[in-house]
Amino acid sequence: MAHARAEIALTPEEVSDLLAAARTMVLVTNGPDGVPDPVPMWFVQRDSVVHMRTYAKSQKVLNLQRDPRFAALVETGDRYVELRGVQLSGTVTLLDDVDLVCEVFAALMVKYEGLDPAHVESVRTAYRDRAPKQRVLRLDVERSVSWDHGKLAASSGGTE
Repeated sequence: MAHARAEIALTPEEVSDLLAAARTMVLVTNGPDGVPDPVPMWFVQRDSVVHMRTYAKSQKVLNLQRDPRFAALVETGDRYVELRGVQLSGTVTLLDDVDLVCEVFAALMVKYEGLDPAHVESVRTAYRDRAPKQRVLRLDVERSVSWDHGKLAASSGGTE
């Protein structure tokens, strides 16, 4: 099984491309009762590191203050042979730097709302008053597992 897993693993470049194209990442934190708490999140990569933005009083922030461990999943594909994904795990660093919150917010607006990059600076400035109530979640990945079932089908000459 380990050999098959290696055959279908994504390269670092393929992981980066998958994350760049993905719309939603499911972030899993540990809830107050110890039960995993999965939530869909918008995210951006900054220098190959995943960043998210959320309210400082959100349940996910409370969970991460208590236990910084996370798991996250991005996946795509409708049929077995099309399945591609990456699972990340590690710890989250919560950041309250206003400039960083504004930068991440603007980057999210470019990725998800089609903001013209020429307007990023004005969006950062406009968002400054709201930023103190926000946190940036920086995912510090310790483990990554990825797959592309199309690679398995290609190497076997058929489909599963």
